[in-house]
Amino acid sequence: MFLNHVPPMGIYETLYAFLEAFGTYMGEPGTHPWSQGFPRTEQLPGGPPLPSSIDITSDDLRYPKAWGMPALREAIAGYYRQAYGARVDAENVMIFAGGRPGLIASLLFLEPDIAIRIASTEYTPYYDMLQLLGRPTSLVPSGVENGFFPSVEDYLGDGAGRQLILLSNPCNPTGVTRDGADLEGLVQAAGSGDVGLLIDEAYELFHEPPVSALRYVEDIDDSDIFVVGAATKGLQAPGIRIGWVIASREHIEVLGNFSSFGMGGVSHPSQLYARELFQPERVALARTAVPTFYRDQRDRYGEAFERLGLELFTGKGGFYHWCRLPGGLTADEFNRRLFAEGAAILKGTDCDMARLSDDSPLRDFFRFSFGPLAPESFDSDIEILGRMLEG
Repeated sequence: MFLNHVPPMGIYETLYAFLEAFGTYMGEPGTHPWSQGFPRTEQLPGGPPLPSSIDITSDDLRYPKAWGMPALREAIAGYYRQAYGARVDAENVMIFAGGRPGLIASLLFLEPDIAIRIASTEYTPYYDMLQLLGRPTSLVPSGVENGFFPSVEDYLGDGAGRQLILLSNPCNPTGVTRDGADLEGLVQAAGSGDVGLLIDEAYELFHEPPVSALRYVEDIDDSDIFVVGAATKGLQAPGIRIGWVIASREHIEVLGNFSSFGMGGVSHPSQLYARELFQPERVALARTAVPTFYRDQRDRYGEAFERLGLELFTGKGGFYHWCRLPGGLTADEFNRRLFAEGAAILKGTDCDMARLSDDSPLRDFFRFSFGPLAPESFDSDIEILGRMLEG
């Protein structure tokens, strides 16, 4: 075989196991996609409708620009200026085919001496990215003892050598969110010269109010701060695969040069659709409707989960609950029970950046996604969970 084997991201192993056990794909009618990290792709109460069409001309069928459509880059920069007072313009924005390619490209071109500082509980594909890229990595303890909320000082560690702090905010899987003075402190620490920050803000709009590190960046062109966003979650359009990196002009030049030979740009129709999503009046509605709808879902499921005997460590962001199972029940065993009901959750061990498997402190944790769930599914969801917890 010419290619080295690479395993799928952890959630896909669960999805493949589910398919084998239940006989159909997760997300098909009759299944319960509690393991899935996607939002509702229809109009939310009080929110804007999703565009139903875009106009495409012959010009849009040409090759896209390596760094992205100028109008979309400006629309994204304008959004951050309006929402957060960010000091950015179109030249600070690079378009990718989703947030993860932007994360990978940013890590790919780091100078070899830069170590990654990452919480021990984090977004599952970060592990795969760092392993495949061979990045030197040190883990920051994130668990029950510190409420899954490492301090800025924890991230800085002993300060030896150059380092890049990598984190999701709000955090996937926990929903713990850095905002206000804490987020400002993290941004300021990343301006020290030897410390950089790669912050994944895919769940920006799922905190009330929405939060971005760009509010606290004084001069992005004189920094090693990378802010990653995407239309995947808050803008409710995961299928168009549009993400972006906001960074200094110098860093954007590097990423654009990579695109010229490594990506060839991003689909023009997808970028046109994303530009519609960034219409100012639409974004204004989304910034109110999305956090409100998902706050209500978070509260509703959280109250029911506690009645079922689950221990919650969920923060105030994202569309997940971060739960600990009772009585020594592991998430692996819980999933085996759920498969028979057409349901699945994401095992906590998939979010363990140390990948300790059965020895992981997260073996009895799981991530429950209420992102795609209709409010009408609530009673059925809780009934199934209750029965499966009873065994």
